[in-house]
Amino acid sequence: MTVFPKLTLSLVTLATLIQLVSCQLCTGEDCKFRSSGPSVKTTSGVILGHPGPQYPNITEYLGIPYASPPIGQLRFSAPKPMTTNCPAEGGDLPPYPGATPQAAKILHALLSRYGTQGEDCLHLNIWAKPDPSKPKPVLIWIHGGRFVVTSAETPYYDGQTLASEHDVIVVTINYRLNIFGFSGAPGLTQNVGILDQRMALEWVHENVAAFGGDPDRIVIFGSSAGGTSVDLYSYAWADNPIVSGLISHSGTALSYLPSTPEQAADAFFQASKMLGCGDETSNPEEAVQCMREQPFEALFNASNNVPLTPTVTIPEPVFHAVVDDVVVFSDYEKRSAEGKFARLPYLVTCNNNEAGFYRVSAHASNITLSDEGWDEFNLAAFTCPSGQVVRDRVAHGVPAWQSRYFGDWDNVRLYPGSGAYHVSDVAMILGNTERISGLPDNQTEKDVSRYMASAWVAFASDPYAGLEKFGWPKYNSSEKTLVGLAFDNNPDIVLFKPEELEHGCASLVGRELIVGNGAI
Repeated sequence: MTVFPKLTLSLVTLATLIQLVSCQLCTGEDCKFRSSGPSVKTTSGVILGHPGPQYPNITEYLGIPYASPPIGQLRFSAPKPMTTNCPAEGGDLPPYPGATPQAAKILHALLSRYGTQGEDCLHLNIWAKPDPSKPKPVLIWIHGGRFVVTSAETPYYDGQTLASEHDVIVVTINYRLNIFGFSGAPGLTQNVGILDQRMALEWVHENVAAFGGDPDRIVIFGSSAGGTSVDLYSYAWADNPIVSGLISHSGTALSYLPSTPEQAADAFFQASKMLGCGDETSNPEEAVQCMREQPFEALFNASNNVPLTPTVTIPEPVFHAVVDDVVVFSDYEKRSAEGKFARLPYLVTCNNNEAGFYRVSAHASNITLSDEGWDEFNLAAFTCPSGQVVRDRVAHGVPAWQSRYFGDWDNVRLYPGSGAYHVSDVAMILGNTERISGLPDNQTEKDVSRYMASAWVAFASDPYAGLEKFGWPKYNSSEKTLVGLAFDNNPDIVLFKPEELEHGCASLVGRELIVGNGAI
């Protein structure tokens, strides 16, 4: 098992020291040489890799800094070009009635904080199979967690298996969360956590050739807030996306309601008041400066004490994406219908029972919802927005595909009936189900996992035609083109008409998706 904290810290320190000696990007034949060895020259210095603990045929490079540490006067500011994990909430949920023995371990792997927390956290991890013969497609993972929890270091998102078993380079990135990435402070640049994501992608685009990757075949994929980030990205950088394809798991711009500037500022001043830095009546510049001078632990604790926004299902964090009309907009439904997004091939997917995870979170908050209420939650937060996103893409001539994951495996079941719950598909694609549960996969589960990973790699290899060559039809709302994965735990795909899974969406038209708030 990879010991993430020690490896990450040592490599970040080493990379920082070595960059004083060399900060030149390799070119030409030197890139080919570097891509086949354990050390790589990058714009962040020389990065040393090591064989993957589980898969020595790949090299992993952990804790690569992609931006200046966002500390001091850079706190709350946009990232600057140039380990620890970004400060994030974490912890274990209380037992859910009927929870399986492995449930706690799976949820811990997904939600807990790993390693030391700190603001010097803008780094990424790369898994690459040394092969100088041809550039490989690149899959960049943007983690979810409602913009407040988890990190790229969780074993849930380890990229070893995917990089080892398939012809692809895997990258996972950290970005600022909570008040550090989404301060809401008046007068400051907003959504710096999303700007972090962009800077990480720019770093990968500039440096991935040195690791054997193809900068012209970079696909970003993410789940929940990560899936939403992928879609938000397509609007914010519509004219210069620098990537070649998009994959959203369980989250899109249409399934997410960002804060208004007023709501975001109110949250900031609630935290600043706790730390004696003033409130909404104070001079904003003085409040911001005072907040920048606080120890990050004090700021983190204050932000966690700002009350969450109650919803029908689970409380919603207050420090998250905010409308600034630069990176995040207020009118995604209109923008989607008008085609104001990057015209990139798009794969949109979700799980058959997203609520299987959220029921556990709701139980921890003493919230009870009927089965019918949870069904509506699934529709409002995931099924219906996902379908609309795909239809709008297709309406504007963008190649698009849609899938739905149905798997319900013994070793990753949270409780009887949890089904294909939120984020369970991600562990299948990354090949980490056995690692996070501690229980072996059965053979069918292995076959489905490898098939799903192969589909994602096919898309990354050729976003325009890879999935069609793989046997997946492009989306057509009137035909059986929605790809069902692991339906009844069967390894063969099942094709559905989208309307078969969206029959409840009509009842939501004209209603605010209040029931879905807090999900992403």
